[in-house]
Amino acid sequence: MNQNTQFDYIIVGAGSAGCVLANRLSADPDNRVCLLEAGPEDRSALIHTPIGIAVLLQTKKHNWYFNTEPEPELNGRRLYWPRGKTLGGSSAINAMIYMRGDGADYDEWAALGNRGWGWSDLLPLFKQHENREAGATSQHGVGGPLNVARLRGHNPLSEVFVQAGMAAGIPRNDDFNQEPQREGLGLYEVTQKEGRRWSAASAFLAPVRARPNLTVITGALASRIEFAGKRATGVHFLQDGVARYVRASREIILSGGAVNSPQLLLLSGVGPAAELAKHQIALLHELPGVGQNLQDHLDITVMCRNSSKQSIGLALSYIPTGIAEFFTYLRKKRGLLATNLAESGGFAKTDPGLPRPDVQFHFLPTYLNDHGRKPMFGYGYTLHACQLRPKSRGHIGLHSANPKDAPRIQPNYLRHPDDQATMIKAVRLCRRILAAEPFHAHSGGEVAPGLEIVSDAQILADIRQRAETIYHPVGTCKMGNDAMAVVDARLRVHGLEGLRIADASIMPTLIGGNTNAPSMVIGEKAAQMILADVASFERVQA
Repeated sequence: MNQNTQFDYIIVGAGSAGCVLANRLSADPDNRVCLLEAGPEDRSALIHTPIGIAVLLQTKKHNWYFNTEPEPELNGRRLYWPRGKTLGGSSAINAMIYMRGDGADYDEWAALGNRGWGWSDLLPLFKQHENREAGATSQHGVGGPLNVARLRGHNPLSEVFVQAGMAAGIPRNDDFNQEPQREGLGLYEVTQKEGRRWSAASAFLAPVRARPNLTVITGALASRIEFAGKRATGVHFLQDGVARYVRASREIILSGGAVNSPQLLLLSGVGPAAELAKHQIALLHELPGVGQNLQDHLDITVMCRNSSKQSIGLALSYIPTGIAEFFTYLRKKRGLLATNLAESGGFAKTDPGLPRPDVQFHFLPTYLNDHGRKPMFGYGYTLHACQLRPKSRGHIGLHSANPKDAPRIQPNYLRHPDDQATMIKAVRLCRRILAAEPFHAHSGGEVAPGLEIVSDAQILADIRQRAETIYHPVGTCKMGNDAMAVVDARLRVHGLEGLRIADASIMPTLIGGNTNAPSMVIGEKAAQMILADVASFERVQA
């Protein structure tokens, strides 16, 4: 590849949206498509074996391994932010939960002036993607590239959790992707196929990798977008320490996610003038919203000892079980190694008067402390709770003009007092579920926060000390038509030509659920609009 290598489309980031874009744009053999990915190939067995998530979240080979700035409302702690850095992006290292969110969230996007982004617009795209093993319904599809399945064997405590929720007054829900979103607990459906992780790369990229008009470049760290005036014309990137460049004759699409896409815009001179001046980056185009509007699901846990020892244990006595499960997986692709760890969960209201759930649960039949980076020995289980629609807003900035330096991440968790109140209620709700009768035969007592933590003030103090991300950052290049919007409803960057953004950064508001499937649909929607715009232009020219 030389400096004159030219493509019709360059996609920066082979994550959940980028893989979909690469598939759809290269379907026309006349389109020359280049997909740049900073990370390596996704060949690791840890990626494709679901329980590998326990290692992937702790290691750096396939993970950007970001850390936030000190968080003022979390005792000045720097929170660890794992993000996928390989083909498939975060869909290659996440918990594989298939979740669309609440249809009302998308209708809110449309109400903000983003025509074509309502629930009725996006449901057909979700169904088009889906191959749901449980079968098609009015809400679900079959025959699509994204396999959606039940776990091939789950820990019995995951069902105990669902029964405990029912005993605590929260109904069972066996399909979290029915509309409208409602309260309920159940076993999660996952993006797996035959007991293996089914990432965006597995579903959308691998089947078309051999197309002669699709070039995939891994180990390619994008450093700057090249412009001719206000038109994006190419991408500079570093590969093995060598500076390289590719040109785009039609469009460049950023799909790096809510952290990397705003970082690349800033490195390219697009963003708030004051932020660029701080790092001596020449201002090409002022867009004050770049990096702003950061939203994420803050997560808190309640952990209990497991007296029945049915959980996944970190103990000598669990070794025979672990060995047996290893061979079961080799033979049948079932059992412990097929777990996503977050086997069950669901949604609830912290206040019965709320119109829809405001908290999501993830139940793990094992201890999980600090993303697994701090092992806890013995047998236990962990209930995670996150606030679905926080009011606090953060931002992404730069530490320097060097693309190798991690960006500055400031989530501003709990800055809004309503978020603090909701998280306190979420902890109380977790305790109510875990204290219900179905857990009586399994609980050896609460480990965290600990039974001495009782008052609202004590619970909030514990949240400040232990809360972490549940890995759903969005919103930093938001879609809209107001002064802080970065892209319009067709995902074109305001004031520039030949440049779009298609990833979770364009979400104006955070959805009520996991963000992987919505990110894939953003990629699908972007591809449709790009191809439609080309067809419209060609009709005009004809």
